[in-house]
Amino acid sequence: MSDKQSKAAKSGTRISSHDDGTDAVARAKSVVELLRSATPRIDTERALPSDVLAALHKARLFRLLLPRSVGGDEVHIKTLAQVMEIIAGANASTGWCIGQAAGCAMAAAWLQPAVAQRLFGPADAVLAWGAGIQGRAVAADGGYRISGKWTFASGCANATMLGAHCYVYEKDGTTKRMRADGRQVDRTALIVKGKMHVHDNWHTLGLRGTASNTYETENLFVPDEETIDREAPEEQTEHGTLYTITYTHYYAAAFSALMLGIAQSTVNELMDLALVKTPRGAASSMKESPVFQSQLAVLEARLRSLRAYLHTTLDDAWRNAEATGTFPIGERANIKLASTYLINQGVEIVSEAYRAAGATAIFPTNPFEQKLRDAMTASQQTQGRPLNYITLGRVLLGMPPDTILLR
Repeated sequence: MSDKQSKAAKSGTRISSHDDGTDAVARAKSVVELLRSATPRIDTERALPSDVLAALHKARLFRLLLPRSVGGDEVHIKTLAQVMEIIAGANASTGWCIGQAAGCAMAAAWLQPAVAQRLFGPADAVLAWGAGIQGRAVAADGGYRISGKWTFASGCANATMLGAHCYVYEKDGTTKRMRADGRQVDRTALIVKGKMHVHDNWHTLGLRGTASNTYETENLFVPDEETIDREAPEEQTEHGTLYTITYTHYYAAAFSALMLGIAQSTVNELMDLALVKTPRGAASSMKESPVFQSQLAVLEARLRSLRAYLHTTLDDAWRNAEATGTFPIGERANIKLASTYLINQGVEIVSEAYRAAGATAIFPTNPFEQKLRDAMTASQQTQGRPLNYITLGRVLLGMPPDTILLR
């Protein structure tokens, strides 16, 4: 934490998000060359190597959405997107781990300050968790007994804690604890990774370095103070603008920006290739081909349009949250629409650039095949699901959403 941040945290005041944004973007740029050179190792090891992890911690890139009160940056949502694009352009697996950890770190805003400091204060503290509510939390004196198995825990290899999303049951183990709206209560337990059994089962086409493994536990006691209910405003202890916007929309911003980073870097590689390649049997080099010149210009225009769309949408949502302290369904839908569109358009751009590179693209000694693998894998996540358009169309027509992903 900088001196300026430390004074702000102690006084309870908030410094300009633009100050943090400039610094965070610079820190992201500082690790780009390391990430590029480490890409083969990241893929082979299927996790972030120790030197890469150390550099990311030194650059504080796992603390972007962590409250300033525990040494985090608490950055603007657009800053998160800018950082994600830079990191993913260098190595998509690293970007994915940072994006996932950023959303998870928001859990600190629902912990009591002393607990948040204990869990997230250490410089290497990273929380990862699996997708969905896949566990049971049975009430016990002073806490809960946790059981379950959680999948797709991106970044769990570099995490110090694992989160367990659980439906809550009363002490008898069968009576469901219910919310006022009729849904069952769920809580997330924050557990030291060493207390979980991790299954090394992440063998995939792309994003191989994310170590998105499966983990499980059975009847593990977790004290109540180390569990959170992200839908309980009375438990929220941090109330900055960042925490007005829900965590799922930070994931939307992060993973759409990740796709933008993959797409932009693929087109950049294509431009570099065009300077030196003359396709077999072609009358001219790629650089001198009017067909390629036109294709490249259109790809670049699409990328710039997507970036402007995403950044404008994120700026608007932040401005509204800052002014009103609310995050209404319209703003939620706007972010989801931008992110869904960007992810789907981005993977198309990567595919087109791959095709334009010709046979050069098929060899692993060149970057195109990995970028295609990473883009294809990233596009399969729920944030990029084309079915999202149905939900968003409903909202645009004034109808209620048909999914929990707009909460």
